[in-house]
Amino acid sequence: MTGNICGERFVVATFGESHGKCIGAVVDGCPAGLALTEEDIQRDLDLRKPGQSIVTTQRREEDVVEIMSGTFNGRTTGAPIMMIIMNSEKDSRPYEVLKDTPRPGHADFTA
Repeated sequence: MTGNICGERFVVATFGESHGKCIGAVVDGCPAGLALTEEDIQRDLDLRKPGQSIVTTQRREEDVVEIMSGTFNGRTTGAPIMMIIMNSEKDSRPYEVLKDTPRPGHADFTA
């Protein structure tokens, strides 16, 4: 597999950029009837929330997940599950001085 897609029977495709309007994922291959809510996903997102340590970014982004499709009343429907996180802090200007400098952990030169 190449790009932002992983898996064969259980497929995860990601989309978006750190300075775009949103990031998200589409998960395909979940059977109908599994318990899944935004709160389930939010708990894990909160574990990696920025600004919790001096060694991570100090940006204060909410990172609130919204399930757009694939669930109903807290259960999967069997359809692909699409979820997004809106990007509230997308000002790229502070990074302009770094545009030609490789940064560890970033994919600046792959696009």
